[in-house]
Amino acid sequence: MGNNQFISIGAITLLALISLRFDTTVLENKQTEVENKVYLTAFSLADDLIEEIKQKAFDEQTVEWRAIQTDQLTTSDAFGPFDPGESKVNTFDDIDDYDGYKKEVSLPHVENYSVTSTVDYVSASDPDEVSLVQTYFKRITVRVTSPYLSNPVRLSFVFTLHSK
Repeated sequence: MGNNQFISIGAITLLALISLRFDTTVLENKQTEVENKVYLTAFSLADDLIEEIKQKAFDEQTVEWRAIQTDQLTTSDAFGPFDPGESKVNTFDDIDDYDGYKKEVSLPHVENYSVTSTVDYVSASDPDEVSLVQTYFKRITVRVTSPYLSNPVRLSFVFTLHSK
């Protein structure tokens, strides 16, 4: 009878340990699933903004398309929504209007996303190299943050004067 008692206690202990490990695994999987949803949403928000920007002209000087020299393009210190009448996103008409753009997004399953964008001229030979002078290449970088993301999401896209 004593052996049966030890076997029963051992079996209960083993079952408890297996149950505890199973619960931990389920919890970790659920946490990973939620984190993946948050990252997918962040990537989607960044991609949506890039797709919106793709519909705009390359530069204020090319809203009505014409051949143009690089020195006639908007200087990088004039990037942002500073054109007359373009203070709101629905009035932006060219890529560099989105420099310094920021919007807050809250969705039912995760709140407090922050979407920001920057615009830079980049070198024709290296899109990672910011150019201090006007070029036919502009890089938009969209950054999405959230308290639920351990790292921000960053997506970049390089536009050329003829990319539209």
